[in-house]
Amino acid sequence: MGNAELPAVLVDGKKTVETLLSTKNQTKTARLLRLSFDQVHGVMQRAVERGLNRRDDRHIHEHVCMDEKSIRRGHEYVSMLYDGDTGNVIEVEGGRTRKSVENLCSKALTEEQRAGVKTVCTDMWDAFIDGAKKYFPNASHCHDMYHCVTYLNDAVDKVRKREVRHFPELRHTKYLWLKDQSKYTTNDQARFNKLEDAEYEVSQAWKVKELFRDLLHLKYHGDMEAYGMLLRRMDDALQYNIEEINGVVFIFKRHLKGIVRAMVTGANNGKAERTNGSIQEIKTIGRGYGTAERYRIAILFFYGGLDIS
Repeated sequence: MGNAELPAVLVDGKKTVETLLSTKNQTKTARLLRLSFDQVHGVMQRAVERGLNRRDDRHIHEHVCMDEKSIRRGHEYVSMLYDGDTGNVIEVEGGRTRKSVENLCSKALTEEQRAGVKTVCTDMWDAFIDGAKKYFPNASHCHDMYHCVTYLNDAVDKVRKREVRHFPELRHTKYLWLKDQSKYTTNDQARFNKLEDAEYEVSQAWKVKELFRDLLHLKYHGDMEAYGMLLRRMDDALQYNIEEINGVVFIFKRHLKGIVRAMVTGANNGKAERTNGSIQEIKTIGRGYGTAERYRIAILFFYGGLDIS
């Protein structure tokens, strides 16, 4: 049967999918194609269902990551399971409670697939830790250094916010302390040098964060070497006696095993984080999502690596 004989709804569906992939925006797609938002979302939903049905449930994802993403400002979240090797989102579940994580893991992969996972990366959220242990019993559970640096970035910014009350010159410097120095402009570098020389606590907190960042690029020959390097970094950090930094170091001490496992295996959520950034982009373009289920459909449509043809 030629294209001319296809029912109009199928032709429209194909065009809607192509337009969505181009605009990354349901509202804009609806306006361009003179459809309602619900019609566009319906096409996305059917495409995702089609893609999920086509997945090979015998495929083993050797490295997986679990993370969260806010639906909109506030405290509404979805939990996500990624393929750590590709960055594709395997499944999304509303909430980030233990029950949410259990639903996520059991829905995303079969028991045989979960048994085949070799490494699982999570942050230090208890629900993710418990889920990793329960549903991936044969995997090394890792807290990768990217997550560790994220905790330190948050601590650095808290120090800045505390000090800015007394030092107005620290206003509008947030991204100087968080930005990769290799991406500094000439003006950024000049401003940073001036602030660093003044020896604010935020500059000391920044130095601690950079010491831990260095651990990202090292190779380790075993657990003992990694333990030794990590413990030295934590001892150095505590010497500064900065409250916010001390709090992060104590968190690291409670999760030493997972951090060391990440350092030795090299497991990380780098590709998942890049996907996370892209998800943030569609959330910004779409100005948020009303429900966890609508958000799930959008995430899987754009970043699930699904065959939706």
